[in-house]
Amino acid sequence: MPDFPWDSLGPARARAAEHPGGAVDLSIGTPVDPTPPLLGEALAAAGDAPGYPTALGTADVRRAAAGWLSRRLGVELADPLGADPSVIPTVGSKELVALLPTLLGLSGTGTVLIPEVAYPTYEVGAVVAGLAVQRTDTPPAGRGDAVLVWLNSPGNPHGRVLTDDELRAWVGWGRAHGVPVVADECYIELGWGDVHPRSLLHPDVAGPEHAGLLAVHSLSKQSTAAGYRAGLLSGDPALVRRVWEVRRHLGLLVPTPVQAAMAAALADDGHVDAQRERYRSRRDRLAPAVRAAGARIDHSAAGLYLWVTRDEDCWATIDWLAGLGIVAAPGSFYGPAGSRHVRMALTATDERIDAAVERLSR
Repeated sequence: MPDFPWDSLGPARARAAEHPGGAVDLSIGTPVDPTPPLLGEALAAAGDAPGYPTALGTADVRRAAAGWLSRRLGVELADPLGADPSVIPTVGSKELVALLPTLLGLSGTGTVLIPEVAYPTYEVGAVVAGLAVQRTDTPPAGRGDAVLVWLNSPGNPHGRVLTDDELRAWVGWGRAHGVPVVADECYIELGWGDVHPRSLLHPDVAGPEHAGLLAVHSLSKQSTAAGYRAGLLSGDPALVRRVWEVRRHLGLLVPTPVQAAMAAALADDGHVDAQRERYRSRRDRLAPAVRAAGARIDHSAAGLYLWVTRDEDCWATIDWLAGLGIVAAPGSFYGPAGSRHVRMALTATDERIDAAVERLSR
């Protein structure tokens, strides 16, 4: 396994903590705002749960997920309650990302294609399955030994949003070569300005059906429910069924009360819009301060992060920020192509964001 990257931030955290106002931690991106009451109420109401939960997901959570995908993303699933399910709940999204090659039976031989700058767990999932990794942002000329493609739009860490043409190119490539294409869309509700991220499963991208395609979603950010570990896998029923069959053998089950909370959250748009507005407000304060301090922000058209550079090695920027009492994530965590950027999260409290703005503005 690769080293756990966050351990290397220890010295920067220690230096930032010496600031008179304490550290402003914009590194990991953990939600800090209260979980909406409707989730807790649904969780408590379903608290009498003496039996085992179902790996398939309750009918309520699958119906709510299909409704959310249709209402918010324009995605129409095959029958979510059918014998071959088109959506299932997952224990958050990270465990699914880390285990997906294994759950799909791809272990042992082959290569997983991941973005040039990418969430580290895509590589971890390949390592766990004994697979190689190739970083690329464009479809290769041929299949080679590729067995799986990961896309991430809006991207973590850089907030890059893939165009419809880019998504369609991957769909065509995957189907031509018989390679599943999976989109991590955990930040899809968070486009800024006129940016409206498109799902891989949208009919303008996928066509009338989802053969060979999967999408991963999470309630962690949009519903400030990271502690609930609530995610979704949807798309091609044949692929979803393959994952479900293995998950139920392994006991990878979302607790019944959490599934009830998921159903409530997925049926309600108001709390998602309110949380999005909080993040937008923080972004609108932090981004100008970063630029005024002499740094540049690249991409960052969507998602919860600013992709920041001073055109120097990322660790030099980490040291500069630590001197201001601010902790960010070095871009090298996300691949060699990120080595001259840092990632700054919008998930701190308003008070901490304002503290960062004040320090950057001195």
